[in-house]
Amino acid sequence: MNKVWLSHSLKVILYVLLQVLMLKEINLGDSNQNLIFILVYPVVLLTLPLKIPQFFILLLAFAVGITVDMFYGSPGVHSGACLWMMVFRPLVLRFFEPKNGYPLDGEPTIGEMGILWFSQYAGILLFVFFLSYFILQVFTFVYAGEILLKTILSYFVSGIVILLLQLFFSFRSS
Repeated sequence: MNKVWLSHSLKVILYVLLQVLMLKEINLGDSNQNLIFILVYPVVLLTLPLKIPQFFILLLAFAVGITVDMFYGSPGVHSGACLWMMVFRPLVLRFFEPKNGYPLDGEPTIGEMGILWFSQYAGILLFVFFLSYFILQVFTFVYAGEILLKTILSYFVSGIVILLLQLFFSFRSS
């Protein structure tokens, strides 16, 4: 069990460092407005083991989100989006639960659940993350069109990067 926690702790640190040191600096928009944000750190929350209690998952989501918030200078935006995503996690897991149930020590990764299952699971939760992230960022529905555009563009670009990273690490560990 300690090996699992050590592995996940290391993964959290590496993804947060990747996010705040490299991906934060990438600007895929014009000079006036950035429409695409590459946010890959939520994958560490998506791939947490299935048997962790929900309360602990919410604490981890808040801790990871507030850490990223400190680097982005956006108090509460990342942590709020992480919390919303993780509130929906049990519902999505129940919806995609296999007929035989999940393995006792399972993790929702491509390596364990397959690419189709992971794409559906991560896709729904990442959409919740990005939608809540951009709503919290402007905190008004006056910019509903811009919120939706940023959500869709960032969702697709980040989703592809996350999928590629997951594929890379699942083949590497095989």
